[in-house]
Amino acid sequence: MHLDTSPLVGSLAQLRPLEIRQVRRSPEEGLFNALLAQYHYLGYQQPVGAHLKYLLWGAGRPIACAAFGSAARHLGPRDRFIGWSAEARRRNLRFVAYNTRFLILPWVRVPHLASHVLGRLAGRVAADWQSLYGHPLYFLETFVDPARFRGTCYRAANWRVLGRTTGRGHNAPSMRPTRPVKEVLGYPLVAAFRAHLTTA
Repeated sequence: MHLDTSPLVGSLAQLRPLEIRQVRRSPEEGLFNALLAQYHYLGYQQPVGAHLKYLLWGAGRPIACAAFGSAARHLGPRDRFIGWSAEARRRNLRFVAYNTRFLILPWVRVPHLASHVLGRLAGRVAADWQSLYGHPLYFLETFVDPARFRGTCYRAANWRVLGRTTGRGHNAPSMRPTRPVKEVLGYPLVAAFRAHLTTA
């Protein structure tokens, strides 16, 4: 399709109604992949394992992309926040999803759009995950690179700052940081998330 990249400026009300489309295994998946590859600073990587891809439309144009995948196996700030044992984590990690990518397309300039989209997605992803994979989600997690972003939209959408990564990969040969230190944020999808996730 021809992509209209002319500036899209206005209010959230002017952009509504927003349409959220889960595009994995759909004809629009190629567009989603191409938009992330071109406009997200991390590019596009084909997910491995369980994942969902969302393309958001407003004013008849694609305006945002978001992807969710399997959660990180070991993540200190999240693990301490949830309070689960190693056995409970092994058993229940499938109930946590990782927001791997979030992109508002660069020509879209709409105040409060990003936090609004995150809020809408939180209400949608659990149902789609249940439909596709046959089990619920209780918690979402993501990383923000504080050298690049402040994570304002996540905070405005009620995501909680859980701490920071060590900057060491799980298989790092030394105790020295080998990767950028990132902020870890989490979003409980149900009030009783701990009860669900700490059951061994």
